[in-house]
Amino acid sequence: MCIGIPMRVVEAGEFEAICERHGERHRVSLMLVGAQEPGTHLLTHLGSAIRVLGAEEASAIDNALTGLSEAVDGRPFEALFEDLISREPELPEHLR
Repeated sequence: MCIGIPMRVVEAGEFEAICERHGERHRVSLMLVGAQEPGTHLLTHLGSAIRVLGAEEASAIDNALTGLSEAVDGRPFEALFEDLISREPELPEHLR
């Protein structure tokens, strides 16, 4: 299974950017998404940006990853999944 990590661009170049998540900075290749402005949210995997994200989607992914970590450690995690807990389950469009 592959896990994409949301990160925010803090310094941008033409082919690489310095991105940050939870105070940690990493060098990320922009070859798949093109040059990006500082402040842009990216979904990253193995040192490469694979998709540009909106701030809301980046936050939802980050909350889900943090929630999984909290659950594994036996800490409360429900608040990180409020968007799922407060609604009825829905089938994806292609399965309706």
